Amino acid sequence: MSIAEDIKSRLDIVAYIQQTVPLKKSGRTYKAPCPFHSEKTPSFVVNAETQTWRCFGACAEGGDIFSFAMKRNGWSFSEALEALGALAGVEVKKQSPQQKQREDHLARLRGLLGTAAQIYHKHLVEAPSPDAEQVLGYALDRRGLTEDTLRTFEIGYAPRGWRNMLDELINLGYDEALILEAGVAIRNEQGRVYDRFRNRLMIPIRDERGRVIGFGARALDPNDNPKYLNSPQTPVFDKSQVLFGLDAAKSAIRETETAVIVEGYMDAIQAHQAGFSNVVAQMGTAMTEHQIRLIAPRYARKIVLALDADAAGQNATRRSLETARQTLAQDYGGKFAVEFRILQIPDAKDPDDLIRESPEKWRDLVDVALPVATYVIQQEVRSLPSQPTAQDIEGLSRRILPLIYASESNVIHNFNLQYLARSLRSIPYNIEESTLLAWAREELKKLNSTQKTKTAVENEALESDIYEVRIVNLDSLREASATITITDDRMSEAEAHCLRLLFADPEAIYQINRRLRELVGTAASTLGDFGAEDFITSEYRQIMLTFLSATRQHDLDVQDYMESRLDAALYPHFEHIRAEEPDRLRQSLRERYTPDLADVMKKSRLGGLSSPASQVMEQALRLRLRRVKRELDDLMFMQRDAQNASDHAAAMELGPRIALFRRAKEVLDAELNAIASLISK
Repeated sequence: MSIAEDIKSRLDIVAYIQQTVPLKKSGRTYKAPCPFHSEKTPSFVVNAETQTWRCFGACAEGGDIFSFAMKRNGWSFSEALEALGALAGVEVKKQSPQQKQREDHLARLRGLLGTAAQIYHKHLVEAPSPDAEQVLGYALDRRGLTEDTLRTFEIGYAPRGWRNMLDELINLGYDEALILEAGVAIRNEQGRVYDRFRNRLMIPIRDERGRVIGFGARALDPNDNPKYLNSPQTPVFDKSQVLFGLDAAKSAIRETETAVIVEGYMDAIQAHQAGFSNVVAQMGTAMTEHQIRLIAPRYARKIVLALDADAAGQNATRRSLETARQTLAQDYGGKFAVEFRILQIPDAKDPDDLIRESPEKWRDLVDVALPVATYVIQQEVRSLPSQPTAQDIEGLSRRILPLIYASESNVIHNFNLQYLARSLRSIPYNIEESTLLAWAREELKKLNSTQKTKTAVENEALESDIYEVRIVNLDSLREASATITITDDRMSEAEAHCLRLLFADPEAIYQINRRLRELVGTAASTLGDFGAEDFITSEYRQIMLTFLSATRQHDLDVQDYMESRLDAALYPHFEHIRAEEPDRLRQSLRERYTPDLADVMKKSRLGGLSSPASQVMEQALRLRLRRVKRELDDLMFMQRDAQNASDHAAAMELGPRIALFRRAKEVLDAELNAIASLISK
């Protein structure tokens, strides 16, 4: 993940833009009058799901959080990177060779774990032994999982035996030391190395990006302990810093603005199978600060804790709430930036059991989950002795009051104070609300004092560094260009490949624009020439802008111009793009078995045409098609929102634009299909 992508993963574009633009929610998007030109009808749209903005009016521009910050503040990319990095808590600096080496090592570990997950899954579903057939029956019948769920979560089986996985991974070229470090194997005191997981149902644990980082292994023999065996802590896995299922749940969480947190893997898997896709699991621990920050407030505006109803689950709930209060106090002055609620499951059932028995009841329980203060007051009052003393009551009240005031609303403050007073009277113990208010003021004074002290210390640290001036040496930055982590997802690499081809033949940009006008007619004037907005990756958007500037001048060679004018923070990515293709492919294959290189090289043309001019045309058309689809989705969302709001005039007004983009999509699809036919011949 590049530094820019890391920053984007931590910041919510809606929250950032809302600081300066009065956004109003409209269905799945947010609208406002465009801040970059005068208008009466709101044409500025922010999409929380794609984390992008766009002006559908006079500007006809759009992009991500970086492009907004740059346009709004007149910043360079480096300035936006630094400012947003500070806001996100990301240190913006190039990696040392040692850091790059470590990143490569982590990538190899994740590659090994991904391979292990595939092998475990095959043991269960593709070549089952008698044992595997029995386990498959257990998963389907006893646990109530479907075959589709087994595939989706890549659930597998670790056979009996001491070296099944160890031998398979070694045969694929992985060395024993790496297998041990990944936690797939273990070495005993006598020095013997053997499989960590044996005769267990294997559940891959993935990070937010969907990469396998560990396993949860469910015992199949009643005599095996523990019942659930997790991967040990490794350089890529720390269960306190991951939420199981977030990779599959984040879209639903963002759409519903609600995250439901359960305790175990099976609880989350069963919820997803039943259609409750906004559920994640904290894997048997109380919530940690890192887990909270994974989802709040970027994805979720409401968090529902649905932990087990036993004593351990209740204790974990209380610890989670305290962690949430302390975590959010750091950024929001003690106020909850999201709404927390508590789901209480009757009859001490697990979410897994309840969802299988009655999905409708689960939905109802989520809807009526208790506000935090109500839940805590009920729990605290129940925990009082039968004959409480005045000290018991005061201690209870002082514990609860900070939580009561961890809300933005004075109405909710007052309601919760009244509820606490009524609950105490039921003991019976009569206490005046004025007394509670006095205690509340004292507790808030303590909290504010702590916050001021912390802020003063932070300010002192900042002031001590405020005069530090850093001079970036471009030559040293170029030498270290290979040390930056480049996002390796397919979309990003497709964009890099397109830029690589354009650098090789800058004149191709004119042929691309001519062909776009021929293909999509009036849609070309809507989207303009091929350019930065056809790219999603922040760094590549900026590099494309510099490339276009280079093609409009005649004093320097295009690449010489780019080397002299490119923002220093972008230079490592520029060098990555210019890298020779075999080296680039070897880098991307670092997680895989290297003999595959020759085969991958044959398939690496992203369309396969041998002519460089044909390749760059094809790549540009693919990126434009992707952009057309994004624009079409946004327009259709806006039209649906207008229809839901009974704004028929606005819905009708969007009709011609939707038709235009549908036509552009059809034409681009047809052109790319024609290219594919030529390749097949």
